[in-house]
Amino acid sequence: MYNHEPTGYNCPFCRVVEGLGDSEGIYTQPEDVVYQDEMVTAFINSRWWENNPGAVVIIPNQHFENIYDLPLDYATAIHRLARKVALAFKTAYACGGTSTRQHNEPAGYQEVWHYHLHIFPRYEGDNLYTSAHRLSKPAERIPYANKLRQAIAAQSATL
Repeated sequence: MYNHEPTGYNCPFCRVVEGLGDSEGIYTQPEDVVYQDEMVTAFINSRWWENNPGAVVIIPNQHFENIYDLPLDYATAIHRLARKVALAFKTAYACGGTSTRQHNEPAGYQEVWHYHLHIFPRYEGDNLYTSAHRLSKPAERIPYANKLRQAIAAQSATL
């Protein structure tokens, strides 16, 4: 009822879950993945805001278009991982805070027809919502992915 995915949609986030990189080599690559389990995957966002590099996108491994379709067990797994990523940001990036953002339908600015939650590292005066953004290069993302993987692993070891 509230779906807008075109017929025959080739979902880029489903490709991430499958471990496939973007064929053009610009968008999400397997090296961008910082966490994956049976329900959810987290990766460094290829779109970077000038003062907030290294933001993460969390997706369910199963394809659900939006929040209206998302089962509660997946919502729980996504937000459990969002907490883990936010805590890892504090260690890996020494950020002053975090923000989350999620969009549904064209009027809500949803651009990929697979539910996803954005998590941003935040810094005092970073102007996230008014700053410019750009497409990052895969090599730029690797140090951020490595730092986050280490921080998530260290966090898991202490729980």
